[in-house]
Amino acid sequence: MSSDPQPQCPAPRPEREHRASYPVLSTTARALAARCESRVNELARRMARDDFERLPGYAELPDDVKDVEVAATVRHGLRLFLRRVQEPRGRPGDYTLFRERAAQRAEEGMPLHTLLRSHSAAVYVLWQALRDEATDQESGALIELVDFLLRGHEAVIGAVTETYVAEQATLSAERSEHQRALVRGLLDGSLPPGRAFDELGLEGPCLVVHLRLGLPPRDGAAITNVAGRRLVRRVQAAVDRDCGPGAVSLLDTDGGHVILPRRAGYPDDLRACEQLRAALRMFCGEDVRLAAVTADTAQDLPTAARTGRDIVRVARAGGRPPGLHLMDDVLLEYHLSQRDESSDRIVALLRPIEDRPDLVETLRVHLEQRQDRRSTARRLGLHPNTVDNRLARIAELTGLDIASPRGSALALAALLLRDSACDGG
Repeated sequence: MSSDPQPQCPAPRPEREHRASYPVLSTTARALAARCESRVNELARRMARDDFERLPGYAELPDDVKDVEVAATVRHGLRLFLRRVQEPRGRPGDYTLFRERAAQRAEEGMPLHTLLRSHSAAVYVLWQALRDEATDQESGALIELVDFLLRGHEAVIGAVTETYVAEQATLSAERSEHQRALVRGLLDGSLPPGRAFDELGLEGPCLVVHLRLGLPPRDGAAITNVAGRRLVRRVQAAVDRDCGPGAVSLLDTDGGHVILPRRAGYPDDLRACEQLRAALRMFCGEDVRLAAVTADTAQDLPTAARTGRDIVRVARAGGRPPGLHLMDDVLLEYHLSQRDESSDRIVALLRPIEDRPDLVETLRVHLEQRQDRRSTARRLGLHPNTVDNRLARIAELTGLDIASPRGSALALAALLLRDSACDGG
């Protein structure tokens, strides 16, 4: 249960509630209801202490909640019914207490079905009281009152459910945002790792998985807010299903990070990553990339997160097909992509062709295809002679001999460092 101050429940809707009115009851029906007014306190105590005890979870409520809050709510409901019998037109604020209590019960974790059953049980007890009070000559009046009672119950249930669901949504959003803040602080190092680790329920070594969805804009436009939220929910559902309990995540429409406790063992953890990628491909397309990096302690998580991002970036820049990438898969490319005092001079080697995206892409694909001109041509949809002409033009403009080991290594390093600068790495 939250220790924050009691949240304000959604404001009542006075216009709708004030206009709610019911048929004027007969004099006999009003007289029958009036005879029950003296029993309001007795009925409230009886419901709060006896009749509700059979409801799931009610017996565990503190005594003061039963004797004060529940009893007060029951009294309010009984008096509201009896007043409306005499004065069918509703007043602003008739349902305010019901809404406040619904918000409290939602915050305390009482199931909605238990809350609604308590209101239905109260209606039944009131019906019993009216039935016991009615004489044989008042059967018609009793039917009037029962009809009136059930119509009023519908409105109360609507107000209670609406408030409970709204409060649950607010609490869920707060919990989700709190967890996101913890994961964000843990991954970027802005929070003490021990505190964030404990609050997230993590312990021991973890596998940090970086996701890159690579979704193209739809119809030339960016993903809308609604579509983005729907996508993140679907990705989160796949993470929850395939990564199991204990995994925590920080996701957006581009991907994000998932932290998996290393409980199943390294091979099984990687199989979970493969299952996750297969699930994400179903609604994110083929260009889904994952990188998995082990963090032995909470202090290692920020470094693992950065390494995962770099592995995916390097794998993509190096032309590797989408999939699950490990450090060993991109060991040379990763090393070549690390920036130092020579980086700017290496990137400058490609400056003569930076305004020729066709040449840059040809160079990238040619290196990815292990310098096989026919494979490069098939990937690009070109004739092999066109590939030869482009490679000759690259060599002429840059001075790089792509056919030599040194030239191909320099070209690969220049591409990786160039893409790293473009990605903000």
